[in-house]
Amino acid sequence: MSELINNSAQRKELLKHMILQLHGGEAPEAVRQQLLNLLKGIPYDEVVEVEQQLINEGLPAEEVLKFCDIHTQVLDGQIDQSGARAIPAGHPVDTFKKENRELEKVCLKLNLILSTVPAASDAAVEGFLTDIRQHFNLLMDVDKHYRRKENLLFPFLEQHGITGPPKVMWGKHDEVREMLKSSIEALHASGLKINDLEQLAELLLKPAAKAITDMIMKEEEILFPMTMDELTDDEWYEIYQQTNEIGYCLYDPSTEWKPANGGTSLSLKEAAGDGTVRLPSGSFTIDELTVLLNTLPIDVTFVDRNDKVKFFTQGRHRIFDRNRAIIGRDVRMCHPPHSVHVVEQILADFKSGKESSAPFWIQMGPRFIYINYFPLRDTEGNYLGTIEFSQDLTELRTLEGEQRLLSYGK
Repeated sequence: MSELINNSAQRKELLKHMILQLHGGEAPEAVRQQLLNLLKGIPYDEVVEVEQQLINEGLPAEEVLKFCDIHTQVLDGQIDQSGARAIPAGHPVDTFKKENRELEKVCLKLNLILSTVPAASDAAVEGFLTDIRQHFNLLMDVDKHYRRKENLLFPFLEQHGITGPPKVMWGKHDEVREMLKSSIEALHASGLKINDLEQLAELLLKPAAKAITDMIMKEEEILFPMTMDELTDDEWYEIYQQTNEIGYCLYDPSTEWKPANGGTSLSLKEAAGDGTVRLPSGSFTIDELTVLLNTLPIDVTFVDRNDKVKFFTQGRHRIFDRNRAIIGRDVRMCHPPHSVHVVEQILADFKSGKESSAPFWIQMGPRFIYINYFPLRDTEGNYLGTIEFSQDLTELRTLEGEQRLLSYGK
């Protein structure tokens, strides 16, 4: 049996077979014992490879998700991380792990509170509810932790061909979010008694806390070691630079991190002569950018810092006439004399920093038109120009209720 355990290919085949047994309805406890006996010390990268193989071979990610908790319990503490890279202070993974320590503290305190509920009286319910609600409010902060994984980390994994495990983990995030939301709603129900709270703790509150600690295990035993191996320092630096845009979970980093090469932002790398417009958040070909701007359901006109018309979109249903003859024209000359003083006032207020928008709405026959002007400023607050947005809101103003299912308008 030791030859089987020490052979990577055979070990992965065995792990895949065991997960498929779970999928096929085999008794979870029997399979769990087989895994414990045969797969002690499995390297973390093999777990990821097997999940990816299963999805590539046609097992829906939803099915892997369904059995994720069972095979995670099996592998808890059994995964070999001896080959994992060290994590520098301030690195995004270091921040993720420090957030996990704070989440564990909250879950531990919460479970201690819940363990004393059965011995309490109905008179003590309100005190318990206050404490429990406070702890669940803290746990809701995990959403930022998960969003950083989903929107910053997972895209880079996908670029490395690792698509299955992120799908499965994202599904578990959503399960945790729903459990936390349901817990908070239940804790605000009126007329709760001790017996109600005790049942609620067993059916929902404790499982919600356990779902968070289970996710911590998945991250630290599988996800983080694997991402440290796969992602380059430049990719990690890109994640690091964007992390502030989403925020942190129960922890504020105090250590700055830069890779040994000083850090190169991937999104700002230039590729001269390739016909691509590169921006901090992405890139376009000229054709893509032109079609994108002309597909927006709004009309856009840009006036530069010298009050010259520099650009306008050319959508199919423009609200106000625009043609290329106005490019380079002083914006004052684009308005009738009786409204020039309004244009002057907007420009003066934007340039001085007094105002940050100038909204208008008018009735054009049967159509309701919304117009808004905004100043453009660089990161140091210097005025770069003014942009005008115009939109026909006639149909939007008639909307009622909700449309949550796909239904194309005719």
